[in-house]
Amino acid sequence: MFEGTFTALVTPFLQDRLDEAAFVQLIESQIHGGITGVVPVGTTGESPTLDHDEHHRVIELAVKTVQGRCKVIAGTGSNSTTEAVSLTCEAERLGADGALIVAPYYNKPTQAGLVAHYSAIAAATKLPIMLYSIPGRCGIEIGVDTVVTLAERHSNIVAIKEAGGSVERVSQLRAALPEHFDILSGDDSLTLPFLSVGAVGVVSVASNIIPDQVGALVKTALSGDYASARKQHFHLYTLFKELFVESNPAPTKYALSLLGKMHSDVRLPLAPLTDSSRARVEAAMRLTGLL
Repeated sequence: MFEGTFTALVTPFLQDRLDEAAFVQLIESQIHGGITGVVPVGTTGESPTLDHDEHHRVIELAVKTVQGRCKVIAGTGSNSTTEAVSLTCEAERLGADGALIVAPYYNKPTQAGLVAHYSAIAAATKLPIMLYSIPGRCGIEIGVDTVVTLAERHSNIVAIKEAGGSVERVSQLRAALPEHFDILSGDDSLTLPFLSVGAVGVVSVASNIIPDQVGALVKTALSGDYASARKQHFHLYTLFKELFVESNPAPTKYALSLLGKMHSDVRLPLAPLTDSSRARVEAAMRLTGLL
């Protein structure tokens, strides 16, 4: 269901307000680049700094712009189960094709708490759900056994975005889960190794900038041509890494601003890139042939 390349969209701002024209242009560039789907209002979309009206508007605008040309997987996670249920139900009403739901952050629930959290959301919606495990931001991971339990209990929990940085964990997930349960990389630099042990795609930050090249890497690996995929990976590797030289999405927004796609504005508490980080992003873009 979620095989391929999904772009974790940035949310463009202009004077601290949603820049709708730039957002529409960004989505059109993704579709033109052959992307499988877009993911509005995830971590890369600075969802924690959007109010509810803005959150809903970003999803609404994504669905309206896409018009069925690719999938729209809305970020609807929260550290409040009630809020996550509400956001997910609203995404369903707005016409999203699925929901990406990050593990509750800050609260540090037990694995039993995670099962109850995701079960409440799954019961409230018909949308296909992609779990999102990113312990570096949330302080907890969604355990392998927990993923298995959720997949067994809820037919609409069908995938996981894995951003724990461990190929071994992807191997464990693949061995424990049925083949129809999709595993996607949550880190561009680990997409190729994750694909080699059973992942079927990526939720990508870099594809905001290079959707065609990230998509080509995934397609090449899935076709079994790992020699060519390695060449593609190493061509893009420096850019993959430098887009995280500071907290995501500030480097990506700066890169997009260099290409004239949007302003580089981020919302506090994120800050503009330092001069040294800007230089590193620019150097990576030159190496990749973007500048």
